[in-house]
Amino acid sequence: MFENVINFIQDTYKTKEFIPLHEPRFSGNEKKYLNECIDSTFVSSVGKFVDEFEEKIANYTGAKYAIATSNGTSALHISLLLADVDQNSEVITQPLTFVATCNAISYCGAQPIFLDVDKDTMGLSPSALKYFLENHTTVKKQQCINNKTGKVIKACVPMHTFGHPCRIDEIKEICDKYHVFLIEDAAESVGSIYKGKHTGTFGQVGVMSFNGNKIITAGGGGCIVTNDKALAKKAKHLTTTAKVQHKWDFNHDMVGYNYRMPNLNAALLVAQLENLDNFISSKRKLANVYETFFNSNNYVFVKEPMDSKSNYWLNSILLKNKQQRDEFLDETNSSGIMTRPIWTLMNKLPMFGCAQCGDLKNSEWLEDRVVNIPSSAIL
Repeated sequence: MFENVINFIQDTYKTKEFIPLHEPRFSGNEKKYLNECIDSTFVSSVGKFVDEFEEKIANYTGAKYAIATSNGTSALHISLLLADVDQNSEVITQPLTFVATCNAISYCGAQPIFLDVDKDTMGLSPSALKYFLENHTTVKKQQCINNKTGKVIKACVPMHTFGHPCRIDEIKEICDKYHVFLIEDAAESVGSIYKGKHTGTFGQVGVMSFNGNKIITAGGGGCIVTNDKALAKKAKHLTTTAKVQHKWDFNHDMVGYNYRMPNLNAALLVAQLENLDNFISSKRKLANVYETFFNSNNYVFVKEPMDSKSNYWLNSILLKNKQQRDEFLDETNSSGIMTRPIWTLMNKLPMFGCAQCGDLKNSEWLEDRVVNIPSSAIL
């Protein structure tokens, strides 16, 4: 049924062998910097490559500060703590997201509130956010109170799904009005641009991931970017076990976390960052090839939203319904082409099944239809 798609992807990748969804590219100074790091013996959370990566990712994104972390989930966790999220508060996010977003909320003892996404961005809908806050909350003493639970809604975590920017400027305006701390989940959108600015730099903080399948990777790793000096200082303190600086004493002034990125990972990332623009260029070329093919064969290819320059981390198509989606997934994977559905909605998972939800019609529609196709930087 999908033989033409299978043949096209195999021809594009020039192989009949297994084609992964997204594999990393190590084509620059990765081995050189790794050897330098090993020779220095500074392979853990102290070393020149950690500092260098923080400086370079901040410069690249236009943020004033960057704090390197062990992974994207730890960066989310710390960002929520920066917003004072705790067991007496709630966090607005989208149900169409990777589970790490909601896990981090749970680490703080808080509850998520799930609001719908826009179909064209697959990210949090400003309209859904505005409707919920106007009709279900009250602002008292510069705090946003959920009328149903009486808890303070302290943060909002929209995600730039598959690298496509959501309408983050509108979301920021709404969050500012209701005194909600904005945390951008830019785990998948490193290098993506919205209205001339890098994703991750619109909110009070932005979070990035460098997991093994991301556009640049160190096998793991993450970071927090911010323009707020106080937040940056606290984030670094929390991620380094909240140790008070001293020549020899081990004093810690609050509960902290061992979330600092190791120098070994940072060495890889410094090299990867040198080629990020090349990776984005390659992936955008692949997206154009896909768009031409799928649009001429009666499929809907997911394009970057208006006012955006997406990194096209994972290319996606829309199938007609869940049955066709499952048939496509079965046939392509059986032919050695890795394809994946979008995530199961978070409100359908047992640990988040009792969460408050808005109308999730767009999220449910997308869940039944979105499929990711191979997206490595090959062109």
